[in-house]
Amino acid sequence: MQGGLVVLFIKISTGLPKMGRLFFNQKTPKGIFKIMKVAVVGATGLVGTKMLQVLAERNFPVTELLPVASERSVGKEIDFKGKKYKVVSMQDAIDAKPAVAIFSAGGNTSLEWAPKFAAAGITVVDNSSAWRMDASKKLVVPEVNAHVLTADDKIIANPNCSTIQMVIVLKPLHDKYKIKRVVVSTYQSVTGTGVKAVQQMMNERKGVEGEMAYKYAIDLNVIPQIDVFTDNAYTKEEMKMVKETKKILEDESVKVTATCVRIPTMGGHSESVNIEFENDFNLDDVKALLSKTEGVVVQDDISNALYPMPLTAHDKDETFVGRIRRDETQPNTLNCWIVSDNLRKGAATNAIQIAEYLSGKQYIS
Repeated sequence: MQGGLVVLFIKISTGLPKMGRLFFNQKTPKGIFKIMKVAVVGATGLVGTKMLQVLAERNFPVTELLPVASERSVGKEIDFKGKKYKVVSMQDAIDAKPAVAIFSAGGNTSLEWAPKFAAAGITVVDNSSAWRMDASKKLVVPEVNAHVLTADDKIIANPNCSTIQMVIVLKPLHDKYKIKRVVVSTYQSVTGTGVKAVQQMMNERKGVEGEMAYKYAIDLNVIPQIDVFTDNAYTKEEMKMVKETKKILEDESVKVTATCVRIPTMGGHSESVNIEFENDFNLDDVKALLSKTEGVVVQDDISNALYPMPLTAHDKDETFVGRIRRDETQPNTLNCWIVSDNLRKGAATNAIQIAEYLSGKQYIS
């Protein structure tokens, strides 16, 4: 590479890019996009590692990577697209002035450091719960509400993983049939808790004693609690789904109630969703509508036992929906089963799609 300069030439298309493709494949005045310096905060964690993988797979235009982690990890090396990069501190990353910083380092870290990055003119896409319900911050699933983003947004929130996969399915149905109420029960992978929980499950399967991520055994068990309980007897995870869904759909009239459960699986989260509409629907129309929805794959062939599962959703970016059927106990109500890889679309991919959209709109460079 001569002089350290690389430009990415793209074929100009008259059509808008599909959501499943790179957002930055859009026309610019000169027909090219600048490559950019990118920071990944929490780069050594489970989600941070997945973010690096997704950045590479989607060919995000990275000219320089700044992997950021805790002080004890500073100086360690990580591999990105065949090149070694040293982990740097938060302040070093700010001083390096990346165009965008993708955070996955926990709520407290984000509350402390995201404003400092933003004050330096760096756009932050944050994967924690820190900013999701802040009225001044946008909560974004690109397939659903990317239109709310502007060049002035310097801290952008990534929704909860379970909310992301649900609202992608809900949005087109809400637009056509008007949702009144959603009842959701989740079946969430141990990967949503992190490496410690994965190790606990694997230790239990081997009969090995080790560190516990949960109060109870998770292997051969189901734990009907994710996060801490609030005053109304719902957990924080359940209330996230309630509040975030309303914010993303931009409709406070939609009623949501949730029960969130941890199960001993890998590969993705699953959800049983019951949706009541104001208007009636035809099942074939519902399936056709969802089949045309960006980011959604319909797997609904019960004659051949085809339906979404964590194993088949693993390491994929799409959200899968099946078991689509009418609720026979009341009018205008639908049942469905939704599965998505929580580390990808539920976290890493969604955040990077936001960055792609910002880049495509030339809000960052």
